[in-house]
Amino acid sequence: MEHLSHFAHEFLKALKNLLPIVVVVVAFQLVVFRQMPQDPVSLAGGLLIVGVGIALFLHGLDLSVFPVGKNLANQFARRGALGFLLPFGFAIGFAAVVSEPALIAVAEQAELVSQGRLNGLTLRLVIAVSVGLVLILGILRILRGWPVQRLLIPGYLVVIAVTYVAPAEIVGLAYDSGGVTTNVVTVPLVAAIGLGLASSIRGRSAFRDGFGLVGLCVMVPMIGVQLYGIWVYTFTDPSGVPDTGGEEGHRHWGLELILGLAEMVREILPMVLVVLFFQYVLLRRRLNHPGRVVVGFTMVLVGLYAFVIGLELGLFPIGTLMAEQLIDHDHTGLILLFALLIGFATTMAEPALLAIGEQAAQVSPAGITATAIRLAVAAGVAVGITVGTYRILVGGPLHYFIMAAYATVILLVLIAPKYIVALAFDLGGVTTSEITVPLVTALGIGLATAIEGRDPLIDGFGLIAFASIFPIISVLIYAMIRERLTVLQKKEAP
Repeated sequence: MEHLSHFAHEFLKALKNLLPIVVVVVAFQLVVFRQMPQDPVSLAGGLLIVGVGIALFLHGLDLSVFPVGKNLANQFARRGALGFLLPFGFAIGFAAVVSEPALIAVAEQAELVSQGRLNGLTLRLVIAVSVGLVLILGILRILRGWPVQRLLIPGYLVVIAVTYVAPAEIVGLAYDSGGVTTNVVTVPLVAAIGLGLASSIRGRSAFRDGFGLVGLCVMVPMIGVQLYGIWVYTFTDPSGVPDTGGEEGHRHWGLELILGLAEMVREILPMVLVVLFFQYVLLRRRLNHPGRVVVGFTMVLVGLYAFVIGLELGLFPIGTLMAEQLIDHDHTGLILLFALLIGFATTMAEPALLAIGEQAAQVSPAGITATAIRLAVAAGVAVGITVGTYRILVGGPLHYFIMAAYATVILLVLIAPKYIVALAFDLGGVTTSEITVPLVTALGIGLATAIEGRDPLIDGFGLIAFASIFPIISVLIYAMIRERLTVLQKKEAP
């Protein structure tokens, strides 16, 4: 009964997260386009399946991965076992990211749009290795007390430098990859590791030192994916790419179900093996409540599969449909308005943002509230997606827009209050959820496909990157304004 109640709670929360998208889409359909989709029942069913999948997935994580992972991190920190803590950071980062639902969705779209030249599995492995390596660096930062900007500023300079030599086909996807690595699986776990370590080490601040891991996890995959793209588009032969299409439609639905579940087992297996290895082999301790952990992993498996099916039935068609309708009306203002509303509405209901905002408010030395953080981040996402959509419409080179945005970020980091920097970069990584990413990806690819002269691979990706960059800018500006107002209030006080 307890599990059923928890599942119902997660399901209602997932529907709440979907509701802003539904409201914006329905408003545009009824008020602007004055029509309804051809198959609304299928779209609605797909959205409900997404909700069920997310609920099962999150409840399964609560029963299995999160408690076991946090317990392992705490035990390593208490023992001062650096030799175990760093490998654990790499392994848990790799396993969590390679199973990330939003990353799976984006990787599949990248393989489809590139006609198989970019391999979806290889792309996910590159990103997962990048996150694993940067978690090692991030844990060392907390242990040594390094300011996060010492890693972020040189890191983003490397990102921009690699962009100059990377092929145009990979740049947008690379920047998007940074945004989708920090999501429903990674954010809570990575944030818990960072805050737990900072709280357990004397002389560390949970607010200043505990945050920052998520921001680092956004940055390094951008480098890894661009290097992968340089390899693919320089040293591989496009004529040798196998044609994987044409036969899947002849499979029996039962066989499709079995094959799909088998594939999901493969996705979850790395996470299971990491947990079992560190728990039984290195710590030599039995799992608490092993039956609950098994049930949790099973729910993660089934939820992930339902999520992927729901995407194909609901969110991807909605994004593509809206892109086609907006292009047919040939009204730039409507397209930009839709991008602005979708960005703000989805971010305000983002569960990872709610969690990070509440944690930040609890440990904030400056009295920052969770509501203020959510508003600042949502405004940044709305502006970011709008700017990214404008870039697709006018056909501007992605790297010019991106480099201008990151130059602004670096400038603000140098003049903003130092206590906000790590949190700002973390907030930039939690804005693209398992719901927002598929919709925004489909919208970008749909726009680039529908507009003459645009390439879906070159122009279609990049919206997620803008949704990750601009919240950093908005949070840094918010902190600067807040500090300035505080100074003025102190001067005016008798």
